[in-house]
Amino acid sequence: MTQASVDIHRPKVEYFDLAGLTNTDPKGFVRPVDRYWAEPWGLYMARTSDHQQFHYIESWLLPELSLRATVFHYNPEHRRDQDYYLDLGEYAQVGPTKWKSVDHYLDIVVRTGRETELLDVDELLAAHAAGLIGAAEAEAAVAHAAIAIDGIAANGYTFEGWLESLGITLTWL
Repeated sequence: MTQASVDIHRPKVEYFDLAGLTNTDPKGFVRPVDRYWAEPWGLYMARTSDHQQFHYIESWLLPELSLRATVFHYNPEHRRDQDYYLDLGEYAQVGPTKWKSVDHYLDIVVRTGRETELLDVDELLAAHAAGLIGAAEAEAAVAHAAIAIDGIAANGYTFEGWLESLGITLTWL
């Protein structure tokens, strides 16, 4: 049995500048943001995208849950069977008008009412083996992923149902 090669890379870091209405992506590209919205439980961002597969992105950074919840607005030829894409990581306000995210490799695809799918376990393990993420951070990513998957499943595979059970109500465009 051959194993597919894994893209070993440092954790992806993004910055969110509320005052400047910009989002600096992991490659250093500064993108204009249409809207930021802060709530006690997190930060909402909406912006256009020049990605070939999607034209718009909406995300909520949810620090207490170690999640970034994203809705991608796909171009018709690239539409995917998913409602939410969840990134596991560290999300924090780092100044009065600045936030930072550090991705911890694991992702969860939510298909409302049906299932969740955990992705990129191989990336997390490879990054840990390469010394790019510590054992504590890797263990936290797995624990937070398990909590999210269990919570979503316990609420009929509805991400928003799980969040509402925690007192969090997200709004989207």
